[in-house]
Amino acid sequence: MLRRSFILGAPLLGIAMSGPPSPARADDPETRLVLATATPGGSFPAFGQALADVVHRVDPGLTLVPMPSKGSQENLALLRAGTVDLALVQGDYAYDALAAGLAPGEGLAPGEGLSVAAPVSASPGLFVVPAGSPIRRVDDLRGKRIALGTHASGLTTMGRMVLRGSGIDPERDIEPILLDRAGDGAVMVLDGRAAALWGAGTGWPGFRILADAPEGARFFGPAPEAIARILSLHPSLRRVTVPAGALKGQDAPIDTVGSWSFILARPGLDAGAVARLVRAMDRGYPPAADPNPRNLAAAVPPAWLHPASAAYLRDSGAAR
Repeated sequence: MLRRSFILGAPLLGIAMSGPPSPARADDPETRLVLATATPGGSFPAFGQALADVVHRVDPGLTLVPMPSKGSQENLALLRAGTVDLALVQGDYAYDALAAGLAPGEGLAPGEGLSVAAPVSASPGLFVVPAGSPIRRVDDLRGKRIALGTHASGLTTMGRMVLRGSGIDPERDIEPILLDRAGDGAVMVLDGRAAALWGAGTGWPGFRILADAPEGARFFGPAPEAIARILSLHPSLRRVTVPAGALKGQDAPIDTVGSWSFILARPGLDAGAVARLVRAMDRGYPPAADPNPRNLAAAVPPAWLHPASAAYLRDSGAAR
C-alpha cells in the first residue's frame, strides 16, 4: 500500500542558530514551532514547507517554521540540544535513537527523552537511471559511480543497507558519491557524472527531475532474494510495492524496501503544542495519506510516542 503527498532557501538557517526556541504552549494564541528538515532539493524540505502550509490552514494560530539542516543525523543533535522543537528524521536513525533508550518508557519519564510526534511517510527506496542506461538491476551497479545522498542523511544509510543486502560493498564495489545538497544528485546523473541515483518516495524531487528529462528514467529495487535478506538484517525497514504508474514511465509494479520517517519532538516539548500539531495534521491530511497521525498506531511502539500523540490516538480510536 503506497500513499504519498509531498525549496526552501538558506535565510531560515539563522532561526535555530540564534538559541533555543521559546517553550511552545497550547494556551498561547500564537504558537511557533521550529522544524528542522534537511538540505535544499530533497524531500524533507519540500515536505516541511507543505506541512507548514497545511498546519497553518487548519490552525492559523499555530506556525510551523521549517529550518534547513544537514539531515537526520544533525536533526537528532539539534533536538537533544533543544535548539529546535521538532525535526524530520528518517526511519533508521529514528529507530536507532529511540531504541537506544532515548524514548519515554525506556528508563526515562515521559517528556524527558526524544519522542515521535507524527509520521511523515513510508517511503519506498529505489535506484533510478536514464531510460537508455544498460543498468537494469542492483548487481549492474558494480564499479559505477552512484549518487547515494547527502553525508548525514538517513536515506543514504538506507541505500547502504540495500547495497549490502544485495551483496555489494558500498565502499569498495561501487564509487559512492556523497552530496552536499540533495538536489545535486539528479543533475549528476543527467550530465554523466553519476551512473545512478538512490532515492525514496514517489514524490521525491530527484525522481521527478529524471523522469521528466527528455530521455526518461528507469526505476528498480533490490532482487526478491535480496529483499528478504535486507529485511532480516534491518527490522526498521518494511517491504513496499510501488504500484505501476506511480512514477512517470513505470509500467509495472516494483517490489523494494522502505522505512517510515517521523517528526520527532525535543525533550520537554509542551504537550498542548504537540496536541495542536497532531490535531491539525489529522484534519489537514486525508485518512489514506501517510502523514495522517493515525498511521502511528501501526508504525512505532506506543512507548516511543509523545504523550500528546499517544493520547490523541487513544481519543480518536486509532489506538487502544
